[in-house]
Amino acid sequence: MKQPLRAAALAAALALVCPAALAAQQPVPLPPGVPRPPDSLRAPLDSLAARAASVVTARADSVRPRSPISPTGAFLRSLVLPGWGQARLGRNVTGGMFVAFEGLAGAMVWKTYWQLDFARARGKFVKSHRQEREDWLVLLGFNHLMAATEAYVSAHLYDFPAALRMQRLPDGATGVGVVVPLR
Repeated sequence: MKQPLRAAALAAALALVCPAALAAQQPVPLPPGVPRPPDSLRAPLDSLAARAASVVTARADSVRPRSPISPTGAFLRSLVLPGWGQARLGRNVTGGMFVAFEGLAGAMVWKTYWQLDFARARGKFVKSHRQEREDWLVLLGFNHLMAATEAYVSAHLYDFPAALRMQRLPDGATGVGVVVPLR
């Protein structure tokens, strides 16, 4: 624990001492009659303003990928139809999973309505079939909310460069990791 602290203290001391040593240097004497060139660090303010006006600045975000839709648009699309916001963001597998679960839950809701009608006609198991129908309706609504939330977050993280990777660990287990480049 002392090693990193000692290295940080040394780096801080060098950062404080080096600029002072450089400022203490004496300029080389010039022969008589030779004018001294202007100091490049102490240029007049008007020349700096002219240089800044002549420089064409590039937009900082010119190379960042832009999300095809806004996060709110992705949220609303997936709230209406799960998977739509994901499809617009190019996340087809994720969108397909939400659509598949939507189809499964929709089919199960239809099936429980049919079973509930049959149970009412017989007068048996009405309460359990009503509970099953409510469960599938809740799962259907939950799928809509999860799809909308996932699309919203994905639209915000559209330009995030991390990649999920699975690999074999030294002990033989399988691990999942995220690679985040630091620049």
